[in-house]
Amino acid sequence: MKKLLTLFAGIMLILALSACGQKTQDDVVSDLNDKVEEMKGYKANAKMTLKMGTDPQVYDVEIWHKNPEFYRVNLKNSEKDQSQMILRNTDGVYVLTPALNKSFKFQSEWPKNSSQAYLYESLVKDIIEDKSATFTTTEKHFVFETKTRYQNNKMLPYQEITLNKKDLSPVSVKVMDPDHNALVTVEFSKVTFDTSFDKDAFDMKKNMTGAQLEVDVMAEAKDKSFGVKYPAYKMDGVSLTEEKELDIEDGTRIVLTYEGKKSFTLIQEKAEVVETTLISNQINGEPVDLGFTVGALTDNSVTWTINGVDYTLASKDLTPAEMVNVARSVEEAAVK
Repeated sequence: MKKLLTLFAGIMLILALSACGQKTQDDVVSDLNDKVEEMKGYKANAKMTLKMGTDPQVYDVEIWHKNPEFYRVNLKNSEKDQSQMILRNTDGVYVLTPALNKSFKFQSEWPKNSSQAYLYESLVKDIIEDKSATFTTTEKHFVFETKTRYQNNKMLPYQEITLNKKDLSPVSVKVMDPDHNALVTVEFSKVTFDTSFDKDAFDMKKNMTGAQLEVDVMAEAKDKSFGVKYPAYKMDGVSLTEEKELDIEDGTRIVLTYEGKKSFTLIQEKAEVVETTLISNQINGEPVDLGFTVGALTDNSVTWTINGVDYTLASKDLTPAEMVNVARSVEEAAVK
């Protein structure tokens, strides 16, 4: 009898929701799937806040997407006067650093192979694929909590995705650690679906030139000095055993050697401005979101550039996920 009463109560709840025009989780998931399949593309603006270090880092993000596989994601940190752009077109995936006149080309499936907190179709895929996702509604919003699909960052396993009830556009995303603390927050200020794009909107050379008009290309190269940074991410049985300062042609190279169960080397040196953008450096790896910048991840290394400094972390002992965790923490601390 108790089971029958419970079943009856559940049926009545579904009927009540239907009568009030309330959509169920399955209804919303189905609508999201249809929307992504039918849309031609979109433009969006958002603010991304990272709380992985001592001070929150805030980035303005501009997103363009043209179906099926064209992307342009422009990330700017106005306080540090730095910007980066991720570009995908018929030629491949590029990461552009306008202030250094640098571009890297990847043979990569990005953004299909991982969660992307600022890409709408990626969020929808996370919702659809997580059969254990939770669903709540408010007066104006649908709210999902799902697992993330980060291949190389197990520190951010959950996310809360808030959607506008009217058009299912993204409102906000909170990417959380295992204790449900929000470490990455994306707040969307404007989303326009089915927008049109110029033929060369996703051209690498055009975007590099356009981005350089907004920054001083030589600014980061004038000062050859920089502060040495040390990873804050700690691993048992691993410690800094050697720090070398080497004179190179255009400045100084710092080599930090960490030894123990998980040995690795971290190299830092002032980045050079490239004279031409006609040739992009080919990277045999994947673009990886380090939070404060986009890096290049291979089986044994991760490289990135931030504030005019090139970083290379190399190891035969660390897994790709561990290398990403160490790399992320380098921006956090300027002390040993």
